[in-house]
Amino acid sequence: MTVYVSNAFSLQMVQDEDLQRVKFHATEGEDAPDLSEAVSCVGHADTAAVLGVECARINVTLIEGDRMWVAQLTGGRLPEGSKTMPGGDRFRWVLVELM
Repeated sequence: MTVYVSNAFSLQMVQDEDLQRVKFHATEGEDAPDLSEAVSCVGHADTAAVLGVECARINVTLIEGDRMWVAQLTGGRLPEGSKTMPGGDRFRWVLVELM
């Protein structure tokens, strides 16, 4: 089982035969999950900096048991060169699992 952190989810991250096995769980509150063991596939440098993870433009294909924390920015777009979250913006965390 691998745990990933991403700023987006794409259907390309799942094999066609596994599409019906993808589960999405929106989290409550604004607290970030523990990402200390997560493999980053955050491909946007500013988003990675704000999240405190490595910027890594890698291809991911989820397999059974994998989990992915998706940080969905709400409230706007990060200004170029951001290292901290602008006021009024936040990340909504969604857990994606391949069951």
